[in-house]
Amino acid sequence: MKHSRRGFLTYLVAAPTLAVATRIGLDGAGPAAHAAAPGLPEVADLVDLGDLLTLAGAPTAHMLVLRVGEDGAVSFRLPREEVGQGLTTAVAMLVAEELDVPLGQVRVQLEDARPELLFGQFTGSSNSIRSLYDPVRHTAAAARARLVRAAARQWGTDAGGLRTRDGSVVAPDGRTASYGSLAAAAAAPGLGPVAATPKPESAHTLVGTPASRIDARAMVTGAQQYTLDLDVPGAKPCMVRRPPTLGGTVRTVNNKAAVLRMPGVLDVVVIPTGVAVVAETFGQALDAKNALDVSWGAGTIDGLGDEDIRARLRAAAARPALPPVPGGQLDAEFAFAFVSHAPLETNSAVADVRPDRATVWSALKSPIVAQQTIAAELGLPVDKVTVHVVQAGGSFGRRLFFDAALEAARVSRACGRPVRLMWSRIDDMRHGRMRPATHHRLRATYALGRVIGFEHRVAAVETDFRHGLGEIITATATKLPGGLVNAGFAQVLFHTTVKTPYHFGLTTHTLTEVPLKMPTASWRSVYSANTRGAEEVVVDELAAALGKDPVAFRRASLKNPAQRAVLDKAAEEGRWGRPMPAGCAQGIGFHEEYKSRTACLVEIDARDPKKPRVTKAVIVADVGRPVNPRGLEAQLLGGLTDAISTTLTAGLHIDRGLPLEGSYSQFHYARQKDSPPEVRIFVLPATGKPGGAGELGVPAAVGAIANAYARATGTRPRSFPVTFDVDFTPYPR
Repeated sequence: MKHSRRGFLTYLVAAPTLAVATRIGLDGAGPAAHAAAPGLPEVADLVDLGDLLTLAGAPTAHMLVLRVGEDGAVSFRLPREEVGQGLTTAVAMLVAEELDVPLGQVRVQLEDARPELLFGQFTGSSNSIRSLYDPVRHTAAAARARLVRAAARQWGTDAGGLRTRDGSVVAPDGRTASYGSLAAAAAAPGLGPVAATPKPESAHTLVGTPASRIDARAMVTGAQQYTLDLDVPGAKPCMVRRPPTLGGTVRTVNNKAAVLRMPGVLDVVVIPTGVAVVAETFGQALDAKNALDVSWGAGTIDGLGDEDIRARLRAAAARPALPPVPGGQLDAEFAFAFVSHAPLETNSAVADVRPDRATVWSALKSPIVAQQTIAAELGLPVDKVTVHVVQAGGSFGRRLFFDAALEAARVSRACGRPVRLMWSRIDDMRHGRMRPATHHRLRATYALGRVIGFEHRVAAVETDFRHGLGEIITATATKLPGGLVNAGFAQVLFHTTVKTPYHFGLTTHTLTEVPLKMPTASWRSVYSANTRGAEEVVVDELAAALGKDPVAFRRASLKNPAQRAVLDKAAEEGRWGRPMPAGCAQGIGFHEEYKSRTACLVEIDARDPKKPRVTKAVIVADVGRPVNPRGLEAQLLGGLTDAISTTLTAGLHIDRGLPLEGSYSQFHYARQKDSPPEVRIFVLPATGKPGGAGELGVPAAVGAIANAYARATGTRPRSFPVTFDVDFTPYPR
């Protein structure tokens, strides 16, 4: 971006607060952890994944760009992706708060891939607000300070006596100067360095209050531009014929000449993932794609189905023989199916590849890695590949990968023209990345009314982290004490996210990955949704074994007052223990992660056990300091809906190397009729710094729904989703 005398551009270059605080916390905790008992679980209790991401991004966290124009408009370039989580609104609120401008005056633009940000342009793990909270406030405070200094010079007065209000600097005598009128003077090099301090949080008037999304009107009116809405000159529609099994390869295209003669078809090219058709319209591309006669090579899991994979997972989670222990023992096993991310917007990208340069547009949560990978694929220097980040229509972890962007670049290079590539819904379900299936073995040992040991062994199909997170973990894990240094990517992520919040004596978690070559990816809550969901079911069963009420047992077992406050609020507002008709019941779950905690109480109608419905939900969350409570409520509601879906009905069946589900009608994600008519969400008062929220709501809700179903039906659900029939005719391969 060019510096303009007619606009105000500020880079924050000295705001080490967040990085220093994180560093001090880690340094101070390290020796104590080793003194207690060296090893991975103890270190993981001190550091969560958000800490790792914040630490990795700290060296470039200050490289934020904010501009105040002569018209007074404020624009901020956000080095994260907006995937529907409301991040642009929350960041706009932080900027508006510090600058004292109306929220509607702030425009947030998504930043292009910026390699100089290193690990500071990664969106994931509920970390965006946690890592941006202080840097954004400091950046906006620096801008405000320069505007105030410019006004002081103009009026010949002391800057300390000036105030800001509604986009203007205000003098004690009532004089005002709009930010627009001060923009050029504030940008002048002669103004010199200006000290800036963000407002104390006690002075916030916007942050912490519910605000509607700044992009809501554009979304509901169709004005919001997603990738395929972009008007890129000359870009032609493109679709890809994909193999009949996962990871299959192209041997020969047997009717290319005939397909090229079809109406509107411009080109047919082979790429590593299939055969691409470029046409004048998407309808013509679809028809031509379906008409292709392709001889396919073998895939990576040909012949494997659900039972084969589950057998491998059960074996991987096997527990060695243990000697008898005093007291009682509870053993439980759980299986969770593969799950599609199923974002409303399928994979898509636009690419314009020339001999000496390339430009790509796509929804990307890891744009720097996308840029580097595409540049290497095209044989171009990184600085010759421009990657524009576009707002996404959903992600849930899916857009950590850039499959469509890489495909579009390959096709554009091969056919010598710009292309706009779209995955069909069937392709997105069947060949898109998925949450790995998992198998869980839990053993709880108890004596004298207390749990004295808790072991959780998890086996999972290997999760692919080749989207930048692995590099971040490599860069940061070596700076941490103890066992995290030598742990693998998956192990670090697992042990920094999965924590049992209860005093259950000696508590251990182990993860074993089964290396099947499948297109997997992090799915909302990654390991926690299944792992902590299963644990919350066991907590209910432990309470029953010990003759205790599930809420009272949790309350007595939780580790601190903040956790108990969340649980108590949920039980009170949800009227825990109230009488329910036969076949209906309440269930509760608790979860803590990313410095936040939540409890979920649901009521379920399972009078027909094959068609259960959650009829009521009460959710309580403590996220430290909510920036936009309304946005937080939306995230918790989304987490509840994901939990209802994947606990009760939604999953992928693998059959002979390919998922059977190919549409929303087959992948039974919750519809409006499956959503509870009554949902009440309570956000506890602000304390401290913001915690993570995007993934927080799923695990507690999974446990609550499963527990309610168990109480309503008198069963112990062990396989999820609980209703998982193939009640459809699969699409042809």
